[in-house]
Amino acid sequence: MSILIKKLFFTAIFNSCLFLLLFIGIQNSSNKSKVNFLIDETIELPISFVVGSSFILGSILGTFIDFKINK
Repeated sequence: MSILIKKLFFTAIFNSCLFLLLFIGIQNSSNKSKVNFLIDETIELPISFVVGSSFILGSILGTFIDFKINK
């Protein structure tokens, strides 16, 4: 298996597990707020969901950045 496929497979499994743990962890969250976009705003979401999902999205997008450092 090539390194790219292994990297994408590991990322998908890891972030899926994080997303599952996020849903389990926010079951009793009472602090809610709205996320304001330029045009509209979302429904009230738990703050932990907003922070956790942005971390997971950053982790997914970070795997596609390839740093090629020449020595």
